[in-house]
Amino acid sequence: MNEITLEQIHLAESRIRPIAHRTPVLVSRTFDSRTGVKAFFKCENFQRGGAFKIRGAANFLYSIPAEDLPRGVVAYSSGNHAQAVAIAAVSVGIPATLVMPLDAPRSKVEATRGYGAKIVTYDRLQESREEIGKRIADETGATLVPPYDHPWIIAGQGTVACELLEDVQDLDALVVCVGGGGLLAGCSIAATGLRPHIRIFGVEPEDGNDTFLSFRRGERVQIPAPKTIADGLRVTQPGAITFPIIQANVEDVVVVSDDEIRSAMAFCLCRMKILVEPSGAVGVAAVLFGKLPKALGRVGIVISGGNVDLEFLKELSRAE
Repeated sequence: MNEITLEQIHLAESRIRPIAHRTPVLVSRTFDSRTGVKAFFKCENFQRGGAFKIRGAANFLYSIPAEDLPRGVVAYSSGNHAQAVAIAAVSVGIPATLVMPLDAPRSKVEATRGYGAKIVTYDRLQESREEIGKRIADETGATLVPPYDHPWIIAGQGTVACELLEDVQDLDALVVCVGGGGLLAGCSIAATGLRPHIRIFGVEPEDGNDTFLSFRRGERVQIPAPKTIADGLRVTQPGAITFPIIQANVEDVVVVSDDEIRSAMAFCLCRMKILVEPSGAVGVAAVLFGKLPKALGRVGIVISGGNVDLEFLKELSRAE
C-alpha cells in the first residue's frame, strides 16, 4: 500500500527518535532584508550523517521484519543516503553494501566506508545503479533500501516538516529541494496535514530538472544523467510513488542555476556561518534570487545537508 498519512509520519517520528537529531531552526536578518520574506531555515546539515537522509533510512531499517535483518541491506546513493543506511545498519548490527558512483564526493564515500559499509562503485553515465543494487540483493538475500520511492522512506523524511511546524507554527510557505522526491513528498504530506493552507514549493537544479519538466507535463519525464554540482539531486526521473504526491500537494517546482547555488552556499557560509552542500542550498537560492512568488510571508526553507568536499570549498572561495 503506497498511501502515506500524517499518522504514519508521526509513528516514524517515534521510531527514529533514538537515532535522528532534532535539528535547529535558524534565522537571518540579512537574508530577510534582501528577499522581503521572513525565513526560517530547518538545518538538516546538523543532522546525524550530515543530512536528512537518516530519517528515512532509519524508519525503513527499523521497519524490516526481524527475521530478514541478519541478511543485511543494500542501497544505492551518491552519498547521503549511503551514509544514512550505513549508520542505521550499525545501530541494528547488520551488514550494509552501498552502490556509489565513481564521481561521488570523496568525503561522502570515505564517511560511508568509515561507518563499516562495503562500497561497490559504478559509472553513473554507463551503468544502472538500480540493476546493480537488485543483483546484489538477489545474490545475498539482503533487503534493498531505495533512496526515496518507498512509503517507509517518505514517512521518515516527512518528520522534517513535522519538527519545523512544531517550532514555527504559523508558516505561510515551505520550500524544499527535490531529487527523487522523497523529502518533498514526505514534507508536503506533513505540512498540509498540519497546516492545510500552506503553500509548498519544490526546487531543483537547472541541469537536473526532471521534476520541473514532469510537473509541467503532468507525467513523469526522464532526462539524461545530470552534471549539476548538486550531486544529491542528480536524478533522471521523479519517483513513481513520490511524483503523484508532489502533484497533489505542491504549488510549483522551480529551478536554479549552479552559479546561483554557489552564491547561496557562500551566503550561508559567510553570513550565517553554516556549511551547506550544493543540494541543500537550492531552496536558499530560489528565495535569494526571486524564483518564487512575491509576498510569501513567513517561509520555511529546508537545508537538506552539509556534506561538502574540501576541494569544492576551495573552488567556491576562489569563485567568490
